[in-house]
Amino acid sequence: MTLLDMDGPYPFDEKFIEANIPKNTTGNYALGIFGSIDGREDFAIQYVGRSDTDLNKRIKDHIGQPASLPFTHFKFSTAKNAAEAYIKECVNYHDCIEKGYRLYNEIHPDKPDGQLHLNCPRCNA
Repeated sequence: MTLLDMDGPYPFDEKFIEANIPKNTTGNYALGIFGSIDGREDFAIQYVGRSDTDLNKRIKDHIGQPASLPFTHFKFSTAKNAAEAYIKECVNYHDCIEKGYRLYNEIHPDKPDGQLHLNCPRCNA
């Protein structure tokens, strides 16, 4: 799926995350369920996010919280800086909503700390 422009899907597992995502890395991620949909394997996106400081830690923060969100897999990509990660998160957020994914994200992505000059490229928020 090119919708996200991320690597994966990978098992949503703490050991996998620890072994494959460097600490203190800026980047983006998507959480969801990977399985058979209409006879083909697909990744159903349920949450998009980013970390401006530690992608490894941020993804692991979602493990088991809350238990009602049964994520099985994730995708991720790294970014050069917080501004780049914010823009990508905004695009992913809007693309997923436009494609009909029902995200658990309740609000539009927040701007990175100290970068109030940035605007979402889709809605100018």
